[in-house]
Amino acid sequence: MSEPLDIEALRAEYLNRVFDEKAFELTAEDIAQYSASCGELAPRFINPAHPDFQAPPTMVASLQPYNRLPDGFPEIAGLGMDAGRAVAVFKPIRPGVRLTGKTHMHDIYTKTGRSGRMVFFVKRMEVNGPDGKRLAHADTSTVIREKPES
Repeated sequence: MSEPLDIEALRAEYLNRVFDEKAFELTAEDIAQYSASCGELAPRFINPAHPDFQAPPTMVASLQPYNRLPDGFPEIAGLGMDAGRAVAVFKPIRPGVRLTGKTHMHDIYTKTGRSGRMVFFVKRMEVNGPDGKRLAHADTSTVIREKPES
């Protein structure tokens, strides 16, 4: 039997500290293929010759960091599940632009349901252009149902 996680201690130690940085550069082909695989129909996402050609908003969520969690983050006993994604795009992402993704733990919180306490972890990758200005961010949420006491 493991002790319940101290959520406030985790928040104090890990929130809002960048634990991963990775460079990306999307080609026109990458964007067009991704768009087609998602069933996108808007010409600005599928036609590289379109004057406003850009990555569709959901493409940001497909960018993955090198490290899944911060160094030293505790291993949590329980059943882990995908709890969703959220994307915000502030400026278009164009092909051939060097992007930098910086990932941090954005939120840690709990909910209690019929099956017990669930711990939610929200990782945010902020995607910046070469000038350092944010173009978009993507949140990845994971939930772990803590093992019930036996």
